[in-house]
Amino acid sequence: MLSVKGLHTEYANEQGEPVLAAQNVSFEVPEGKLFTLLGPSGCGKTTTLRSIAGLERPKSGEISADSVVVYSSSKRIFVPPNKRGFGMVFQSYAIWPHMDVSRNVAFPLLVGRRKYSKPEIEQKVMRVLQAVGLEQFADREATKLSGGQQQRLALARALVMEPKLLLLDEPLSNLDAKLREKMRFELKRMQRELKITTVYVTHDQTEALALSHEIAVMSAGRVLQVGTPREIYERPSNQFVADFVGTSNFLEGTVIAAEEPGFIRVRTDIGNLKAVATESLRSGDAVVLSVRPEDVELFDHSHQAANGGHGMVDQKVFIGEAVDFQIKIGNRLLLSRAHPRIRTPIGQGIDFDIHPDKCVALRSAEAKEAA
Repeated sequence: MLSVKGLHTEYANEQGEPVLAAQNVSFEVPEGKLFTLLGPSGCGKTTTLRSIAGLERPKSGEISADSVVVYSSSKRIFVPPNKRGFGMVFQSYAIWPHMDVSRNVAFPLLVGRRKYSKPEIEQKVMRVLQAVGLEQFADREATKLSGGQQQRLALARALVMEPKLLLLDEPLSNLDAKLREKMRFELKRMQRELKITTVYVTHDQTEALALSHEIAVMSAGRVLQVGTPREIYERPSNQFVADFVGTSNFLEGTVIAAEEPGFIRVRTDIGNLKAVATESLRSGDAVVLSVRPEDVELFDHSHQAANGGHGMVDQKVFIGEAVDFQIKIGNRLLLSRAHPRIRTPIGQGIDFDIHPDKCVALRSAEAKEAA
């Protein structure tokens, strides 16, 4: 439905020097899916979203929706934002305080190019208010809504025009933690029920994993990896993705040999480990193993580890549903998130095991630079 190809956007900083905000950004969003641009501040995700909306004019590339080109540097096409037919919700909801809820939602219909009758407007407004669960607040002053209700009102106003594409720029960032978690479920429900194609921008990894059909992880203006939430989390393509999305142990090592297809044996400072290889690696290659703490299994009894060893409990923190352990193996600390049934005291020995499929070998940054 949405196609972004070779998008390149830059702007001048305060010193007049060019800042590369988006560099060769390309991705596809199928119809009815929610696609997230995820990355730290300044990575180019909002610039990319604003380029799709028509609020930024890229230097080069092409953007099309439903096979209609809205921007192309080679074809010299630039469709103004008000003619693209996209809906957009910003971090600040921009609710009009002098209007009640229903008039806030109706406003885009009143000022748009197409003219609607009063009954048509009332029908459309009530339909989207029901979709976002605000129908009982239709006559309430917009400023008397809670933060979560105002967020839903901003969504309703974007949806009332029945846009072919919905663009959301960190719409939950101004909410407190509990309300943000609740609104994630609301957003996911609305998006999937309405089947509206959505591009979502956030720096919150939990939000991205919870909401998305697919995620593009960005850094320094580039897309580093595109995949489903599970692919991004379990099969990061590089150390930045593994570190930014979730928590991970990073173990430097050297490839000893290839094993069965897709697996290698790696020499590390906590022992020789079997790992899954996401790219072609040969004996002698420098790699970094990424292992999530929840994939480091602990045993408070003697255990013959197939892909682990023995260490000592250095620190532990009880967090209710789990216990976070720091396991010391020689000079190395290994993080593990274990079930509370593991009660090994600090200072005592403990065995650990890592499933090879959860131990991901990434080519080291130094090796990539040398190549």
